[in-house]
Amino acid sequence: MRLMARDRVLEFPRRPLVMGILNINDDSFSGDGRLDVDWALRRAVEMVGEGADIIDVGGESARTNRGPIDDAEEIARTKPFLERFGEVVSKASPRDSEQVFPPLVSLNTWRPAVVHGVLDAGFDILNDMGALPNDSNARFCAKIGAALLIMHSQGEPKIPHRHVTYSDLMSDLVEFFAEKTKLALSAGVSGQSIILDPGIDFAKQFDDNLQLIQKLNRISELGYPVLLPVSRKSVIGRVLGLPNPIDRDAGTIACIVAGFLRGASIFRVHNVDAAWMAIRSMEMMK
Repeated sequence: MRLMARDRVLEFPRRPLVMGILNINDDSFSGDGRLDVDWALRRAVEMVGEGADIIDVGGESARTNRGPIDDAEEIARTKPFLERFGEVVSKASPRDSEQVFPPLVSLNTWRPAVVHGVLDAGFDILNDMGALPNDSNARFCAKIGAALLIMHSQGEPKIPHRHVTYSDLMSDLVEFFAEKTKLALSAGVSGQSIILDPGIDFAKQFDDNLQLIQKLNRISELGYPVLLPVSRKSVIGRVLGLPNPIDRDAGTIACIVAGFLRGASIFRVHNVDAAWMAIRSMEMMK
C-alpha cells in the first residue's frame, strides 16, 4: 500500500502516522485553538518535535452547537498559515529517523470555495469532513496532486444528526467508501492518494462509535490507508464519565492501541507526544 501526497510518497507497511490537530479557531470542542496564525505556526513546530508526521490545520470547529463561519473568514484564518508553513517547519527538528519530515500539511475543511481560495498556497492532504457529496473537492486535489481524505457521514456538516441509525453499520461504511472512492477516481484522484476515515461521532451514536473501533479491520481491508480520529471524542467521555475533553487522553491512547491492532495507518490526535510514545511502543512490541 502506498500514499502519494503531491511530491511525497509513503510506503506501507510502516509505523502509523501521527496527525496533530491544529485549530486556528477559538471554539474547538477541546479548547485548544486560537485565532492567531503566529501561535499556530509555533505550535506546528512544537508538534514536529513531539513526533507529528502530519499537521492538520482547520479554521472552523466541526461542533454542531456553533454556527458556521463564512468562506472568506475560513480562508483568512488558514491561508496565511499554509503560505508560511513550509519555511517555518523546515527549521524544526524531527523526533526520530522514522518520522515524516518535513511533515505533511493537511487542510481540514469541507467547503469547495475554501479549497479553491487556498489552492495556490498549497497543501498535501485535503481532510474533507463533508462526506464528498460531489466531485468538486476531488477535482481540486487532482489538480495539485494532493491526497484526499474521505470521511463517512450523513447529511450536511455543522448540523447534528442524532436521528441516524444503521441496520448494518459496517456494511453501510463499506458501500459508502466504494461509492465515494469511485467518485474520487473519476475526478482524477490517484488510487494511491486516497485515505478513508470512518467518521467517529459524525452521524453516529454511542454504540456505533464503539462498533467502528471494534470492527475497524473491515475498513482497513479495503486497501487504502485508514485514519482513526478518535482523540478526546465523546464516546471516550461517556465510557469514562469525563465531561471535559482535555481529561480524555488516557482513553484516547486505549483507542489508538485498539486501532493499531486493527490496521489503522494514521491517528489524528490533540496530544501528539502521548500518541507518538504509544505508537512507538506498540511498533517495538510488534
